[in-house]
Amino acid sequence: MMRSFKLLAAVAVAATALTAGSAHAADSNAAKSGSWCSAGKTVHFAGITWESGAFATEVLRQILEKGYGCKTDVVPGSTAATETALAHNDVQIWAEQWTGRSEITAKAVETGSVKLVGDTLPGGTKEGWFVPDYVVKGDPARGIKASAPGLASVADLPKYKNVFTDDEEPNKGRFLNCPSGWDCERVNTRLLKVLKLDDAYTNFRPGTGAALDAAIASAYTRGAPILFYYWGPAALMAKYKLTELKMPAFNDACWQTLRNESSTQQCASSYMVSHVTVGASTPFYNAEPQLMTMFTKVKFPMDFLNATILDMSVKKLDAQTMAAQFLRTHPEMWKTWVPADVAAKVQAGLAS
Repeated sequence: MMRSFKLLAAVAVAATALTAGSAHAADSNAAKSGSWCSAGKTVHFAGITWESGAFATEVLRQILEKGYGCKTDVVPGSTAATETALAHNDVQIWAEQWTGRSEITAKAVETGSVKLVGDTLPGGTKEGWFVPDYVVKGDPARGIKASAPGLASVADLPKYKNVFTDDEEPNKGRFLNCPSGWDCERVNTRLLKVLKLDDAYTNFRPGTGAALDAAIASAYTRGAPILFYYWGPAALMAKYKLTELKMPAFNDACWQTLRNESSTQQCASSYMVSHVTVGASTPFYNAEPQLMTMFTKVKFPMDFLNATILDMSVKKLDAQTMAAQFLRTHPEMWKTWVPADVAAKVQAGLAS
């Protein structure tokens, strides 16, 4: 999952040096075409801590290792540390970059030290304020009646504050925010104010991301109303049926006032939809055009990715195990990303 939301500004890139004809001609020698891997240099992947990023990292790493013969490893560290390492070519690949979220990477792209490749999450990310479906629609199978049948927008929230009563301040509803220190906590706090909801709702900040998930899970299990912020891709999005509340239309200028720490005046906007790309250090990008072509083809649909992350969580599988399982069970997806000879090597590597 995406923890700090300090991820990147978008730049659309492609391996334009390759024509379709030359790419097909190189298929039989795809694994040997790049100068980085053929020289025996290790490809360092950033160690991403949230589930979707860790999964994407392992899928790409195993394809490079088994299909292209690259030496690989994963470098642990904070988001800021590994993004800085990418800009200095100490890390070569950041597998899940959210556009418009990282000043570090935005500067690296501007100065030419990092390239952003592909669009791995069709339709982009999802962020917003949610309630369980049963709050709006009820759930006859569980004997739950709709407690806010007219709730569709954040503008409707004042008249439903008693549905989401805060036990500590019963005259207000409770909004479940992100933990303090996360970028989304600051954005949500400012949204409560500019939407004039701070008089009707308390701004409750759980101590950790795990506490946020636990509060949502507890309410859902009990069939209780709950109003909260969340994002996708994430396991929780596959586990529960949720209704997203309509926000004011996206406005980039207002979005910047909500995000920037130094902003003193804010205006309302929905969350920015980020595209997810693969970040590559420029020396690696230049050395491995075949791999850049492959990165432009990588796609993980949102529903599939949410379900995959949920499977990881429920079965307590690490990213390496989940990636190997994906490569074994979904060749119809990843074989479209690579030449036939590379696919054969990946499958042979999985079987050994």
